[in-house]
Amino acid sequence: MEEWKEYRLGDVISIAGGFAYKGNLIGEGDNFLLSMGCVSFSENFLDKGARQYAGECPERFYAFPGDIVLATRQQSDNLPILGMPAIIPTKYEGHKMIVGANLYRVDIKDKSFSNRYLYWLLKTPSYVNHIRSCQSGTTVRMITKSNIEDYIFYAPDKATRDKISDFIWALDDKIELNRKINANLEAQAQALFKSWFVDFEPFKDQPFVESELGMIPEGWKVGTLDEIGEIVGGSTPSKAKPEYYTEHGIAWLTPKDLSVSNNKFTARGEIDITQEGYDSCSTKLMPHGSVLFSSRAPIGYISIAKNDICTNQGFKSVIPKLAGTAFIYHFLKTSTKEIENRATGSTFKEASGALMKSIQLIIAPKIVLDNFEQVMKPILREQEILEDENSRLAALRDALLPRLMSGELKVNEIVL
Repeated sequence: MEEWKEYRLGDVISIAGGFAYKGNLIGEGDNFLLSMGCVSFSENFLDKGARQYAGECPERFYAFPGDIVLATRQQSDNLPILGMPAIIPTKYEGHKMIVGANLYRVDIKDKSFSNRYLYWLLKTPSYVNHIRSCQSGTTVRMITKSNIEDYIFYAPDKATRDKISDFIWALDDKIELNRKINANLEAQAQALFKSWFVDFEPFKDQPFVESELGMIPEGWKVGTLDEIGEIVGGSTPSKAKPEYYTEHGIAWLTPKDLSVSNNKFTARGEIDITQEGYDSCSTKLMPHGSVLFSSRAPIGYISIAKNDICTNQGFKSVIPKLAGTAFIYHFLKTSTKEIENRATGSTFKEASGALMKSIQLIIAPKIVLDNFEQVMKPILREQEILEDENSRLAALRDALLPRLMSGELKVNEIVL
């Protein structure tokens, strides 16, 4: 029979602060500096938070693949990472990983606990609620070592702990495999777009003519984004009227919703709006296949609508017209930097509807655009299927995690 015991986290692990690095040494070198950017509430580790670093530091600040780091602060409630863990992937084997300021490095004192088990313990609702009850600060949320160390939890014997972590990691490994497959498919799709519409490789044997954007195949032309799709801005119903918002209504999206998701396809945001809310503002319901593009705060989140959806004013989306979803999606991905550079604004930059409509591009004949969509269709479909599977697996993992970690459910009782 499993024996569950009470533990204080500070008796199981020790926590050490990060290194006060020199900013001018970031961007080159063989070492990697870890920042809070590596921590996510939904993923194990974000590579954007591991930056090359040319400096050295005392050995006590080094970490290694499999080690856990924790975020010591949180600058926005949009990204709730306070006290959350990241676990360093094996792909960084052979590199010196420096734990930067605003992170804690976790060292295990009780060797009967594995990093793999502790990582998921630090993702449980019980731990998250404990951190939230201890946090301080308003604009910037902060947590102390003692706050983390004082967390009390119950855990079974080592063999049972290992079974739990192995089961959870198996689900997570499948999610990660699907992500890698999708990343490979995305690279293929981007390469196809470049081949057709940047390098013109399938059309090399036909005559080329001069244009204001360089040499293009004869029969093609230079046009603007609004020629291939309808540019649609969004709007927000009055926040002072709670009757405009609901859990189950008309799908409505904000840039914040895309900031917490790495998915290529989007069905809805965190909250829906009612018919009354929809009628009260100038947002427009866009059909499946529309390309959703955040035009401010920040510029450049891109997603494809899985169903009818509308957005707030932080979007300038494109409903396919002459060109299809795949072409518009990849064109916007390759044009994001140009759009950012041309955006205006003092408090924050915004890409206006007029700017989006005026973006120039090379427009192929309709038959070429249609053929490209047919080539891309199976890639898009497979990516959507894998994202849907990951959503189901993540929901299953998140539902089972607190029950397994509390003893409410045993691994051998689970039937998938």
